[in-house]
Amino acid sequence: MNIIDSLKWRYAVKKFDSKKQLSEKQINTLKEAFNLTATSYGLQPIKLVVIQNKEIQKKLVPHSFNQNQILEASHVLVICITDNYTKEEVTNYFDLVQKLRNTPDEVIKPFKDFLTADVDKKTQEELALWNKNQAYIALGNLMTVCAVEKIDACPMEGFMPEKYNEILNLKSQNLKSVLVLPVGFRAEDCYMKDQAKVRKKLQEIVVEIS
Repeated sequence: MNIIDSLKWRYAVKKFDSKKQLSEKQINTLKEAFNLTATSYGLQPIKLVVIQNKEIQKKLVPHSFNQNQILEASHVLVICITDNYTKEEVTNYFDLVQKLRNTPDEVIKPFKDFLTADVDKKTQEELALWNKNQAYIALGNLMTVCAVEKIDACPMEGFMPEKYNEILNLKSQNLKSVLVLPVGFRAEDCYMKDQAKVRKKLQEIVVEIS
């Protein structure tokens, strides 16, 4: 199945088959895909929390506006951003660049100084918005990989981040939740399974300039 057919196949699953579980290989593919996601300047100000624990999933349902996909899913992926983002994150990034690429200091320094100053002058609110944008890039990438791998998913903004943060003890890791993606396999009786995909015509959504 080619990529377009895979994207036509996917939809936001409303009911998962709770008896089916993703394999370790499938979960590792999603972890790797998350790590390989493009982010602004390559800074990766995001982390992925992978939940496979029915007791925890059950606790999260009321704080997900009672969307049962959270409990039914094989795994729940929670995309998080750094809670208190500082210029130390930039320093750590460039330390890794030098470790992996052996890039000389004189080459790195101008870009490092620019990014350090840019982060230092931003408020935590500005940094949180910037980093949340990176989380959306990761979500889109994960959804595409899910489609290619025939893994069902349901992207969610409809949840209470503060409650997720509390239940998952994210504050202790300097993290806060921003997006949720339960993954698994669609149930045979999911009412959306055989519905036609509703999309605009290409000429209505694509503007071509030549």
